[in-house]
Amino acid sequence: MSETDPYLRRAKMAHCLKKLPLRDDQEHVLALSGLWKIALTKPNDPEFPHLGIFKCMAKLIQKGLRNKAWLLNYQNIYIPYYAAHIIGSYTMNKPKFAEKAVKSNVVVPLIGLLRGNITWVEQRVSLRALGHLASHEATFEAVAEYEEEIVGLAMNIASTCAYEVYDKFVGLEESERIEYHRNLLTRGLGGLELENRKAEEWAIQIQCWALHLIDCFARRERSLGLICKEKFLEDLCEMWGGLVNPTSPSGIGLVRTLCHTKVGRRSIADVEKVMENLCNVSRSSDERRQYMAIDGLLQLLKDSSTRYKVIDRVAPVLADLVEQSKVGQAILRTLLQDYHKVKYCELKLKRMEALTEVWDLKVERVKRESLTSEEEIREREILARVLKQEGNEKFKSGEIEEAVKKYTEAIDLCPLRAKKERVVIYSNRAQCHLVLGDADAAISDTTRALSLSSGHVACPHRKSLWRRSQAYDMKGVAKESLVDCLVFIKSRLGTTRQRERLKIPYYAVRMVNKQMNATWIFASAKAKSKKRSSKDEEEVEEFKGNNQIDAIALRRRTNRKKEGELQILSA
Repeated sequence: MSETDPYLRRAKMAHCLKKLPLRDDQEHVLALSGLWKIALTKPNDPEFPHLGIFKCMAKLIQKGLRNKAWLLNYQNIYIPYYAAHIIGSYTMNKPKFAEKAVKSNVVVPLIGLLRGNITWVEQRVSLRALGHLASHEATFEAVAEYEEEIVGLAMNIASTCAYEVYDKFVGLEESERIEYHRNLLTRGLGGLELENRKAEEWAIQIQCWALHLIDCFARRERSLGLICKEKFLEDLCEMWGGLVNPTSPSGIGLVRTLCHTKVGRRSIADVEKVMENLCNVSRSSDERRQYMAIDGLLQLLKDSSTRYKVIDRVAPVLADLVEQSKVGQAILRTLLQDYHKVKYCELKLKRMEALTEVWDLKVERVKRESLTSEEEIREREILARVLKQEGNEKFKSGEIEEAVKKYTEAIDLCPLRAKKERVVIYSNRAQCHLVLGDADAAISDTTRALSLSSGHVACPHRKSLWRRSQAYDMKGVAKESLVDCLVFIKSRLGTTRQRERLKIPYYAVRMVNKQMNATWIFASAKAKSKKRSSKDEEEVEEFKGNNQIDAIALRRRTNRKKEGELQILSA
């Protein structure tokens, strides 16, 4: 690397890369660490891809998979991780580099790591590299040669990675953790808190990269029969990418991809949990996730084979969004595409109520108000304000149901153009629903208030955000409650000068803490681990009581499996 003559330097580097897998040298890990840094900072630099780095990395991974004695020697345990990371970095952006990697036979060794033949940290970088190779048209087929195995492994990893990382790292005592895992996570900085934070971030990345790899096949309508299994579709509802990977497709992104395929639509329409999740996310404050969910629902409604399976559930949800500035018109067209056909249907279904309400709001009422004089419009607006005030008084006096009636009358009277007034009335009625314990009605009204405020005010209606966060909390929908609460806090803070003066309300902090704990990626794994430990303790006590002997032997036996798991290769 220090050679000044570029031609001589390249010749030496090519020779070094060629000989590296054939030698057994304790300095190998330093060389790989240096190449890793270069690949990470200069992934588009063609120098090393042209010098044969892919062939070198593939051989090193194969050596690690085949020769366990070599892997345990010196610090060679780090080499497969660095090698797979280097492949992933160089194939991330450039299809030409990806083609070179495939010609250098990197796919098979990467699959070896994906199988978990070493540990979970190597699975992470293998998923990343295979995902990049599968995302390029030129190299997708090379990955698809092993389609069934790769998709199956990726699905399993996406569903179980949180349990794997918790059981093999986060849930262990500091002294039990594998040293080279700790070093990879913290780069020598150390500290239990930092290790746990990085492990959480890596677990989320593993899940997101597994979903990205699956998504590469789903977008090409490959392996849909495998991907669309009911259990996996239900698992997708829990995979949201968290707040660490905002660009990840997450579970909702993969569901949206499946909704663009006929097989996917039919499978999703039959899974109640997925439909419920789509409906919840379609009203999210996270615009990116919201639009993915709305697009998925619209695809289901446009397909005649799934429209009438889902419309009873979907129509009332989308009806709350027809006045949203960005997607309202698309929702309106899709909901009402066959309104006149089902208008005179004898069956009185939920969809008829929702569709009729949308028709009256966006068609009939618009026509009526266009023919109404300006003076009458103003009178109706004034009367709506009076009714709103009466509703406020009823609410203050504890007559909640009467307040709901007053707000409903005000909404019916208030002109469509008086958006700010309608936002307040919907939000006030939502507060009444919260007091009455009707979370669904509160979510509906706050969503309508937020839809009206989108595109018309500087920020979303704060009270509606907080009230919807409370309503979602009441229903146990922790993710959407958390997102609403975070957006509520962000809207309160405003400018930098305001942030210096304002403090985050205690009630909002409490809500964030509650929902962060509920949505923590390791929440289920921790609960399962506690349950397992409790069961082991019960067995110990029973053994002691029945046999009157020392329980240490039983403790060793019940922990034997866990101890065996810890005998993973370490430096």
